[in-house]
Order: sequence, then C-alpha cells, then structure tokens
Amino acid sequence: MLQRIQTIWLLLAGLTIFGLFLFPYLQYIDVAGLGRKLLVTGSYTAVNGESMKEESFILQTLATIVLGLLPVYIIFKFKDRKTQIKLVFLEIVLIILFALWLYSSSSSILAATSQYLSASNIGVGFFLLPVAIIFLSMALGGIRKDEQLIKSAERLR
Repeated sequence: MLQRIQTIWLLLAGLTIFGLFLFPYLQYIDVAGLGRKLLVTGSYTAVNGESMKEESFILQTLATIVLGLLPVYIIFKFKDRKTQIKLVFLEIVLIILFALWLYSSSSSILAATSQYLSASNIGVGFFLLPVAIIFLSMALGGIRKDEQLIKSAERLR
C-alpha cells in the first residue's frame, strides 16, 4: 500500500512544513528602518543587502522538524490504517497549535515595535501551514478509501 495516493499527499505535507525553513512567516520594518524577517530558525535583519541572524528560535526549529517528520512516519504505518487516521488528526491539531504559537510570537514581536499584524507583514510561511493541512486532509481521504476497499474485499471472502 506504500504506492497509494496518500503517500504522495503525506510527503507533500511534510515538504510543505519543511518549507518553513526557507520562507519567513513575518516580515516587517523596525523603528530604525531596518528590514526584519522571522523564520522558524530565528530573527534576521537585512544589513547592507545581507541577512544577519539576530536571535535563534530553538523550540520553533525543533517543533518544525517534528511536524515535518510526522507525515513521513505516518507513511510507514501503512499496515495499520486506523493508527494512520489518528496520527493524521493529531498532525492537523499540532499544526493548528503551531500556527497559533507562530501568530502569538509574531504579534508580541510586532507589539514591541508598536506595529500591528497586517497583510503587508505576513510572509509566505504563514500560508504553508494551511496548505499542509489541505494535503493532510487529502491523505486522510485516501486512507479512508483504502479502509473501505479492504472492508469490501473482506466481505467478498
């Protein structure tokens, strides 16, 4: 069952979450006029056209790694579809909690610079999390179809 469509959806969900290492979830200009961006790895400042790391976010980095590896782990649980379904639901809940964590941390950083979170500040990273949830939902549909296929095959025996 490893070649099924849910494998592709789960792999895409994991890759989408790992995209948070490449794309910032918040971009803003601070009081001094310097461009800043927040990735899950840390806070970066643009100085003379180069990005310099100011602060590291170790917990966000570890959480992103765990959230990115969980869909890959779910792929290899293909023999136990009920566990797969539970793990996909767990991953969706964890992604929602992670998104809330990113939102609260970005709001607190912006509040320190007396700015508000707006459409001009939001980076690509904020949009990767809903895309990962969509991929996980598609994988969930594929897992449920497999479950129905197995049940119908067992009825024929």
